[in-house]
Amino acid sequence: MSTSDPFIVAQERVKTLSRRPSNSELLDLYGLFKQATEGDVKGSRPGLLDQKGRAKFDAWTSRKGMVGADAKVRYVSLVGELVRKLG
Repeated sequence: MSTSDPFIVAQERVKTLSRRPSNSELLDLYGLFKQATEGDVKGSRPGLLDQKGRAKFDAWTSRKGMVGADAKVRYVSLVGELVRKLG
């Protein structure tokens, strides 16, 4: 089933990158995706022993207040950059 929604297309394209994005790029993707799909972060920041969870929480929190449509546009743009950079 094909779709014309750029956000959905970008979600599929990011899975086909020939190389893995950097941790920073992955966190950017995560934060934008979560903001686009769920809105502002909920809950409390994970504890010190959960470094991965804290990084993801912080990436999402950094987008607090961003409108979902804007987060989708930025996500699509970032995926396009990664496709050009990583193939």
